[in-house]
Amino acid sequence: MVAESEDFDDESLAIDCPVLITERLVMRPPHEDDIADLAMMANNRKVAEMLSRMPHPYGIAEARSFLAMAGQKRVAGCIYALTQAETGTFVGCAGLNATERGLELGYWVGEPYWKRGYATEAAHALVDLAFRATSINVLHASCRVINPPSRRVIHKCGFQYAGQGMLNSIVAGQVPVERYRLDRKTWVSLRTWAQ
Repeated sequence: MVAESEDFDDESLAIDCPVLITERLVMRPPHEDDIADLAMMANNRKVAEMLSRMPHPYGIAEARSFLAMAGQKRVAGCIYALTQAETGTFVGCAGLNATERGLELGYWVGEPYWKRGYATEAAHALVDLAFRATSINVLHASCRVINPPSRRVIHKCGFQYAGQGMLNSIVAGQVPVERYRLDRKTWVSLRTWAQ
C-alpha cells in the first residue's frame, strides 16, 4: 500500500484515533517499546519499495523519527501500530493519511506475518473508522501496479478502480500506481464485512 502524505488542514478529516480492536489485532498508537521491532520489520527492501515514504535501510534512527512524526498532533488522519491481540507482538503499521485528494488508507505488514490476513483485517477497521468518525464521502487507496497482495486487500474492502498515476518512492523512485476509491454509499452496503 502506498500512502502519500501531505500536511492537510481540513478539520472535516479530524479523527480522535481510538484504540481499535479486531478479531486478532490491537491497533494502537506506536510507542517507544515498538522501536526495535519496527526497525527490524521495516528494514526489508521488499516492504520499503512498495511504500512512498519508507527508507531502506531502516534502523533505530528511522524508527525513532517515525515515532516522533506519529506522535505529533495532527489535524487529520491516524497512525497505528498493528499488534497481535493475544501476544502483543508488533506486526506492522496502518493508518489514514491526509492527501490532496482527501483521506487515504495506508498499511504495511512485516514479511514474517504476510499471508495471514492482517492487512485486510486492519484495513477493514480503518475503513469503518474513516466513515464513522468523519463526514467524508470518499476514501482513497493506492498500490504499486506490481503489488497484487495489496490490490487484493483493497478489493476486499470494496474499493473501486479509479485510474493510474505516478508516485515518488524514496526507495524505488518514480513508480506507477493504481488508484482506488470507496464511496460512503458503497461502504454502507458493505458494512458487514464478509469473513
